[in-house]
Amino acid sequence: MTDRDVRRGYETHAERYAAARSTDDRERAILDSFFGDCGGLECVLDAGCGGGSPVLRRLAADATAVGLDFARNLLDVAADAAPDARLVHGDVTALPLRDDAVDAVVAVDSVIHVPVPEHAATFAEFARVLRPGGRLLVSEAPAPFERSHDDWLGAGAEMAWHMAGTERTREHLRDAGFRVTEYWPAPDTGPDEPPRPPFFAARVD
Repeated sequence: MTDRDVRRGYETHAERYAAARSTDDRERAILDSFFGDCGGLECVLDAGCGGGSPVLRRLAADATAVGLDFARNLLDVAADAAPDARLVHGDVTALPLRDDAVDAVVAVDSVIHVPVPEHAATFAEFARVLRPGGRLLVSEAPAPFERSHDDWLGAGAEMAWHMAGTERTREHLRDAGFRVTEYWPAPDTGPDEPPRPPFFAARVD
């Protein structure tokens, strides 16, 4: 399965995905903690913003928010969810932003769709567009694994996930010039509950 298949899945089922995307108390608490630690932020990039909810909408409440996604149809949905945000069509592996453009980057459930050999380049892109001292919040998976699905959302769509795991993600962050400032491990879940990701907060020096 290729990047094109993943993009097609999101393009074709943008509204269905946005309706299914939800947040929980843990994710809200992590976002609040991250922004509380960052202090005043002028401009924040949601890298892989999807349909704009819940993350981009939350960012737009506190700062100038830029939402980036590679699926144009998801950006159309995001325009309704976060009308005050600036929306950009692009790929997290080659961000269409100038150097030192933003104060923070948030990448929730987005890097996991990038093939693992491209994760290092993705984090390097995050570091490039961040201003000195800029902050990053990213979700990953506890352990490395690859997964694909040929009936994603019950809609007959193909989808793929590429998880590097926490240890390799720490290496990618360090190699890109980030220092991890906080880590939220994946919580235990029951056999009928979906897994929840670990999160890293990091600072580029």
